[in-house]
Amino acid sequence: MNYLVALDSEEANPRPLTRRDALRMIGAAAGACTVLPGSLAFASRAWKPRGEDESLLDDLEHQGCRFFWEQGSADTGQVLDRSRCDLGGACDPRHMASIASTGFGLTALCIADKRRYLPHDAIVERVRTTLNWHLNQMPEVHGFFYHFTDMETGVPFRRTELSSIDTSILLCGVLTAKAHFNDPLIKSLAQQIYERVDWPWMLNGGDTFSMGWHPETGFLKSRWSHYCELMMIYLLAFGSPSHPVSPELWNNFSRPVIHFGGYTFISGNDPLFTHQYSQAWFDFRHRRDAYANYFENSVIATQAHKAYCLSHPEWYSNDCWGVTASDCQRGYTGWEGPPTGEKLDGTVVPSAAAGSLPFLPADCLDVLRAMREKWGGQSWRRYGFVDAFHPASRWYDTDVLGINQGISVLMAENLRSDFVWNTFMRNPECARAMHLAGFRNQA
Repeated sequence: MNYLVALDSEEANPRPLTRRDALRMIGAAAGACTVLPGSLAFASRAWKPRGEDESLLDDLEHQGCRFFWEQGSADTGQVLDRSRCDLGGACDPRHMASIASTGFGLTALCIADKRRYLPHDAIVERVRTTLNWHLNQMPEVHGFFYHFTDMETGVPFRRTELSSIDTSILLCGVLTAKAHFNDPLIKSLAQQIYERVDWPWMLNGGDTFSMGWHPETGFLKSRWSHYCELMMIYLLAFGSPSHPVSPELWNNFSRPVIHFGGYTFISGNDPLFTHQYSQAWFDFRHRRDAYANYFENSVIATQAHKAYCLSHPEWYSNDCWGVTASDCQRGYTGWEGPPTGEKLDGTVVPSAAAGSLPFLPADCLDVLRAMREKWGGQSWRRYGFVDAFHPASRWYDTDVLGINQGISVLMAENLRSDFVWNTFMRNPECARAMHLAGFRNQA
């Protein structure tokens, strides 16, 4: 099945279909799934970069960080949900910010500081502004933030939910900044934002987290109840120094098992990003809980995803594969993963491979390099790759999306230096949360 929405104007479509809307529909159609009882073996993979690898990764990061700087507000720190890629450095006139884009942006600013892509003092000032705004000005309820807001005022867009996952992505960026910058104000503001979140409230009396809350209608019926990018929500809640929840909740979401093309892994029929987001910050390498090694699970999920694309040879090859929630010619869609019977249409989404760089370095680098070499004149613009393109029909998106830019930048840096993992995990709450969830080192 394929869930699409036209990319209309704000007036015609004040709240666009999001990746989470698509996954709610996918989850509703998926039915009951079993839980994987056994373990997934971890296989250490040594990767040595070549000069051309470093050059490509640096370009991807540098130009991706440029998006978060140019399309972020100097007054609020909020980052646009999407932007045109041909504005020459000007801010996109669309004014819808995404709390998730801002969370990725805070982490991207830490990377920009490490790599000296931007002046240190300017970055520190932008991070201070962002944290101060979100602590003292940004509308929130029980510490949770609205998904889409006006970039300059913070006013939520109509029909926008208070989002548990997007707040969690913001918090991951907040905590990365707290650990990276040796700045007392940044550390204080970040800690206050984290400690304000009332995690038990988002349970709404249940044993899994709600996906969100609307002022008019209350809590969403959909819950975080099967394995996907949800791990960050539970772990941030376990580690909270002010409003923690019981670590027993880790056992309450199901871990469905997918079999495809000889691969077996934990997943719903979800887009590839669900195997990437939590792992951009939390370091699951060489660790397992009672169920799995989730890093290795994402390795297998990426291998299966590539095989899934290659099972459509009319569109995909070793030099052209990868889809995830993205734009396409018909609108925005949350491309499902294998096996679904969904007919892929030849759209290619660079962030699918970029977001899996640490899991499958050689394969992902090869396809990203091929995309740039073969279609770079149209697919590679001011902020790096456009969000999606269709080689056969010669369609190239005119936009980039903050969340897809973000996962690309973060995972490229993790592959190069482990920087985001090492920085984020210096927060004692994050390391403690993984311990509470039952993670132990795995040789």
